[in-house]
Amino acid sequence: MNLRYLKQIDRKEATAMYDLVIIGSGPAGMSAAIYAQRAKLQTVVLERQPFGGGQILNTYEVDNCPGIPGCGGFELGMKLRDHAESMGTVFVQEDVSAVEIREDGIKTVRTGQGSYDSRTVIWAAGAEHRKLGIPGEEEFQGKGVSYCATCDGAFFRGKTVAVVGGGNVALEDALFLARGCSRVYLILRRDVFRGARILQEKVLNTENITVIYNTQVEKISGTTAVEELVLHHKEQEERENLPVQGIFIAVGITPNTKLLQNHVKLDENGYVIADESGVTEIPGLFVAGDARTKQLRQVVTAVSDGANCVTSVERYLAML
Repeated sequence: MNLRYLKQIDRKEATAMYDLVIIGSGPAGMSAAIYAQRAKLQTVVLERQPFGGGQILNTYEVDNCPGIPGCGGFELGMKLRDHAESMGTVFVQEDVSAVEIREDGIKTVRTGQGSYDSRTVIWAAGAEHRKLGIPGEEEFQGKGVSYCATCDGAFFRGKTVAVVGGGNVALEDALFLARGCSRVYLILRRDVFRGARILQEKVLNTENITVIYNTQVEKISGTTAVEELVLHHKEQEERENLPVQGIFIAVGITPNTKLLQNHVKLDENGYVIADESGVTEIPGLFVAGDARTKQLRQVVTAVSDGANCVTSVERYLAML
């Protein structure tokens, strides 16, 4: 085990009761950790991966975060973590298995390695990539099927690939892949994009990107790796086999809120119903970042959520 984590676990075992447990170390969790340290709250951050950053780690370039144009996603993630660590934040790499609410209001967060008692909890566990659920998707994952263009795009330099989706992530993925791939097919199930207009214009003006509208991918096939897609063109009711060496799926995200479904209200898509204060119907349980209902899910709104949630935590603790 990494020595850093050995040191953090020793510190954790010495704490009987936390003021705050933060679950997740993406931008929302990191922001919350920084504000919690400034507020002198006894805090621990539980994270699934050995480094923070969340989904921005898979972003090639973050150009919409004020003050840091052109910053790489991994670079920004590391900057957030360095800031939190410089403030004295304790990180523990453990996967949360349950959140229990005791009658006295104390929250018990359980992991595979133990449990943490805390007066408050900020749920900042984010979201995960949504899958198509079609034949071949699971079979060829890591063999041509990817959910992260910036992670895997280099493996397809000079090859033909497809991107599925019409939102910002799909458009960004297509533009990124077009820099190194010979041909990029952008497959939309509708006849319009959902992403930002500036990204639409860039895609439509990129010579080696071909947009295919009103089409669904029905099957991914190959021998040892992806070789072709079966497409269903809905308007013509025709099917086509499209030769590609890779497919990048960008059809949205699913919030990591399953462990909260028996505690708080979720909307039809599984997001916790909460405003920017992060307050839920469970006193002392707050939600920040991509896991909550909101109009815009970006780095700037995630870090804002983290700050707001700690303010809500302070107000809650002051009333105990």
